[in-house]
Amino acid sequence: MTSLPEDDYLSDIPDDVEMSLFDHLEELRERIFYSVLAVVIAAGGSFFAVKPIVQFLEVPAQNVKFIQIAPGEYFFVSVKTAAYSGILLATPFILYQIIQFVIPGLTRRERRFLAPIVFGSSILFVAGLAFSYIALIPAALNFLINYGEGVVEQLLSIDRYFEFVLLLMLSTGLAFQIPVIQMLLGLLGIVSSKQMLSGWRYVLLGGAVLGAVLTPSTDPITQMLLAGAVIGLYFGGTGAVMLLGR
Repeated sequence: MTSLPEDDYLSDIPDDVEMSLFDHLEELRERIFYSVLAVVIAAGGSFFAVKPIVQFLEVPAQNVKFIQIAPGEYFFVSVKTAAYSGILLATPFILYQIIQFVIPGLTRRERRFLAPIVFGSSILFVAGLAFSYIALIPAALNFLINYGEGVVEQLLSIDRYFEFVLLLMLSTGLAFQIPVIQMLLGLLGIVSSKQMLSGWRYVLLGGAVLGAVLTPSTDPITQMLLAGAVIGLYFGGTGAVMLLGR
């Protein structure tokens, strides 16, 4: 008898306020504006400290020398690096804006899972960046540089290198969000853990495809490492959904 009032309480939407479609669009516009502004401010601040960031990202290349093959190439690399750094630094604020937009439509039961999901998403994104920096980038560079050893002198374009590194890190960080997406699908009752497990063959194929698509290089080592990480994350996310009883 006591479970019904509790279920009703958890299924209730606190502070439920009727809003028109125009009001929703206006709020969405404001949230997007604040998020973009945060990225611009963070990117501007990163630009003034871009040299240590560039030096940090050059570490995986070890003793390879970088060259500037066009006037102002390093300047544009600095702008790109600052932009990516701005997105990274503004991510917590962007998540906050997303939460503030979504939370009015959530029940009390759904709100209980919001903080753990956001926290887990942030941890996984940072873990993806670290995995890319520590494992993927050195493995890719080691394969590509050793392949041409004794044939070509190893001089890398600073622009091409940073395009490779920044894209790989960002794509890996996004790929590490797979368990978060699975938990959201499970909590919303869209896909169950049993259904996730039943499609394991497609997961293996999808992991290989993602490994090929998300890596800016064509070397098999990087693709296999990323594919393995994606597949492991998927089954880890499935286990988390099972623990939630979904």
